[in-house]
Amino acid sequence: MNDSNTKIGWLFSWRTIRCCLFVLVCLFTLFALYYAEENWRGQRDWNTYRWELERRGEQLDYRAFIPQPVPDEENFAATPLVRSWFVRENSGSTRFDTDSYEQSARKVSDPKDKERGRRKFVDLVAWKAAFTAIRSGETNRHETFFATNKLDLETRAKAAPAVLEGLKSSETNLAELRAASQRPYSRYPVIYDLENPWGILIPHLARIKGVVQRLQLKACAELAAGHSENALEDVKLMLYMADSLKEEPILICYLVRLDCLQIAIQPVWEGLAEHRWSDSQLQECQYRLQQYNFLADMKRPLDGERAAGVLTADLLYRKKYRVSDLFDLGPPDPTGGVAVDLVSRIAPHGWYYQEQLNYCRLYENQLRGAFDAIKKRVSPSEIASNAHELEREVSGGRLGKGLNAIIHHQVIASMLLPALSNVPLKAATAQTTTDQAALACALERFRLANGQFPERLDALASRFLSQLANDIITGEPLKYRRTDDGLFVLYSVGWNEKDDGGTPGKTLFDEKEGDWVWRYPAK
Repeated sequence: MNDSNTKIGWLFSWRTIRCCLFVLVCLFTLFALYYAEENWRGQRDWNTYRWELERRGEQLDYRAFIPQPVPDEENFAATPLVRSWFVRENSGSTRFDTDSYEQSARKVSDPKDKERGRRKFVDLVAWKAAFTAIRSGETNRHETFFATNKLDLETRAKAAPAVLEGLKSSETNLAELRAASQRPYSRYPVIYDLENPWGILIPHLARIKGVVQRLQLKACAELAAGHSENALEDVKLMLYMADSLKEEPILICYLVRLDCLQIAIQPVWEGLAEHRWSDSQLQECQYRLQQYNFLADMKRPLDGERAAGVLTADLLYRKKYRVSDLFDLGPPDPTGGVAVDLVSRIAPHGWYYQEQLNYCRLYENQLRGAFDAIKKRVSPSEIASNAHELEREVSGGRLGKGLNAIIHHQVIASMLLPALSNVPLKAATAQTTTDQAALACALERFRLANGQFPERLDALASRFLSQLANDIITGEPLKYRRTDDGLFVLYSVGWNEKDDGGTPGKTLFDEKEGDWVWRYPAK
């Protein structure tokens, strides 16, 4: 009993308490020194790197990317229809969602072209059947899709009036947009929330794409019906709708713009394949398409993405975000998420500076040598090498592993950077499409003037084309040859950087094999 009392007394003796306090003070001091050192080192490294970027003219403040407002009378987006896209009470439904196109689109099957990597005509016969079914009250979504192989001009021409009639329910909305497209600027009423950049609402993207899809069908039907002047107006509005996103700093807006451009090229191709365009119409299309440099346009949304990543590190430090919620880095069980958030909350401020530094450094590494906007060149091999290096460097190749990414200050890099490698590919396919389409317009103008396509592309010089567009992959002229049936094959060597002689891959812009080919169906 006495021994027990002695031990208890020793545990609570002043000497023992002083020792414990000394140990705690030492630990606290060590922690304070560690935090101070991490904060100083992180801030120093980040400020040095940021200063160097800003010295080169790079912008890291996300606020600088927010488009400036313009007067309503000069703003395409200041129309009742466009504004309705941003009204929350619509719950995802606007005036376009109830037109005949929206209902018919659910019934038209659009299977992938069975021919390898080649374009095909829009199936106007199937669309006629779908519009007829809607008009007769057959609105069951689960019915068999309409699809035909009746793609010859005569059959499509017979179906075109019914398709144009079915699109009349969209005409009021299209007319409003057509009138607004005469305005010089486009500023959609996006609210750029600097407290939540990844929660910014962009409901107009799906709406714009829907408008372009309606216009594509209308233009193709107009061409089949012999109304090329109306089709050209539709194409011009499609290009305007795509370009209305040009000033937005959000990367997904840029990608949707590229998608809309690809949709807009379809009627251009159909009109060329069937010789429906006049020389003056071809000149206008050619001029508009030659103005595009999607590699140069890519810089703004990419830089906006980088600035959003820098801002995110500040928001994480200010506890505006939870790491586990934003990036889903932790294990699927709640305990893992708690651990991730706990570490992020007690981490020194210097760790967040390191996050900004690593993100910007790896961002530069990811895009280094990937493209040259001035020369209009993209390097697939460099992009693949950069992507491989990123995977190897970020947390030892374990992208997105919660605590591991936090400790190595690579949370933001793990979440944002891997997707960047796909952006130059999308830009390359869009640039190739516009370059080929513009060149095809010049070739058709030559055919109208001479009765046949030229043997060589240099025959277009001066009169039909001021400068030949080069292959965005090789920097050399696009490959061209006239075929025995009087048509031609025009192609880029594609993403595999190999000339396959004009043989396409499995898709129009295959990433693994084949060339990117522009050609017309044999007559």
